[in-house]
Parts: sequence; structure tokens; C-alpha cells
Amino acid sequence: MNKQELMEGAESPMLRLENVFKSFHHHGEVIEILRGIDLVIHPGDSIAIMGASGVGKSTLLNIMGSLDPPSMGVVRFRDVNMYQMDEGRLTRLRNREIGFVFQFHHLLPELNALENTLMPALIARHPKRSAVAMAKDVLSKVGLEKRMMHRAGELSGGEQQRVAIARAMIMHPGLILGDEPTGNLDWLTGHDIADLLLRLNREEGIAMVIATHNQRLAEKMSKQMELIDGQIR
Repeated sequence: MNKQELMEGAESPMLRLENVFKSFHHHGEVIEILRGIDLVIHPGDSIAIMGASGVGKSTLLNIMGSLDPPSMGVVRFRDVNMYQMDEGRLTRLRNREIGFVFQFHHLLPELNALENTLMPALIARHPKRSAVAMAKDVLSKVGLEKRMMHRAGELSGGEQQRVAIARAMIMHPGLILGDEPTGNLDWLTGHDIADLLLRLNREEGIAMVIATHNQRLAEKMSKQMELIDGQIR
């Protein structure tokens, strides 16, 4: 996706799902996970998607994030059909426009917080000096300006998740997708991470969709939805 396409779609919804279905084949049976999802996400939205384990929340996020095509239906990012892009354009979209935060931080243990954070910028071929400056800026925003040189194993669980959030934000994406981002944290740390995500949503104007079991986190989002029997209610 080039900058002209992004600018032309600036006034449009960030992401639109139109009649999205997802099914899997298992031992000769078809298992329907999503059944006709319609969803519109605008810049600056904060949306919580709740539902029982195994209901398809992660599958829905993967489809939104360009990681897994739907069985049927259309997914549009800034009015461009996401799954009609070639793999190169899809990879650039994933790197520059969509940030991912998972339950487990997936940091590289041999790297420090700064090095883990700047990886997306290096992948996007930013010069090393520019990538370092970008990483320092975003790590400061998540409160880790004094922990940048610590490796993952030297950080607390909450600090590791803050690094993961910084890594997701370094390219200034339009959309952040979080899959149980507080699920592996104690209550107090999870509360702090929830507040951090909502502050970044407000201050940076990033659209945010979070799949969560955390009722307190869901209540902080501007919209709450529940996934039941493959449909959003």
C-alpha cells in the first residue's frame, strides 16, 4: 500500500469487515468459526471483543491483521481490499500500519528493550540511527526510558509487555490489535497496562481492537462487543 492510497482513504473507516465467514476442515467435518461478521472501525476507536475461550476471538483478530484470510467476505483497510494485495504489499501493510500485542510478549531474549523495539523500523529499512531514535521516543512514551538497555529477562512481566507495546507502536500504525494483552499479568500490572493502552489510544489517535476476558479492560473501551456463535452481538 503506497502513501497515495493511504491519503486517499484517510477520511474512510480504518478497517471494514463485510460478511466475513471463517471455517476449518477437521477430520472431514467443516467447523464454522465466524458466521457473517460485519464490523466498521474508525480512526481513534477503542473496541473490546469478549467471548468464551475458543469462540473465535483470535481468529477474528488474525483476519483483521492480515494474518489469515477469511473463507468468505471482504476485509478493507482504508478502502483497499486487504486480501487482494500481493504478499509484498501485505507484508508492508503489516509492518507499517498494523501493530500487534499478544498475551505473551514474544521478545527476543538476547536483545535489550531498545533492540527489541526497533526491529520493525529496521525491517522497514529505516537507517539504524533513525530507528534508534524512533525506539527511544516510543519507549519513553510507555515509561521505559530508564530500562532501554535491559534485556528481556531483566525486566518484569509488565515491563516486558510495555516493550511489546512500544514495538507495536514504533511505526505509528493506524491500528493496534491486542489478543489478551493483560491475560498473563497479575491484576495490578494488568490494570496499568490497560490504562497505558487507553492513554495511547487517546493521545496517538490509534484505532485499537482488544480481545479480552478482562471485564475491567473492556469497560474502559469506547465500544464493547461479544462474539457468540460466530457472530458479534
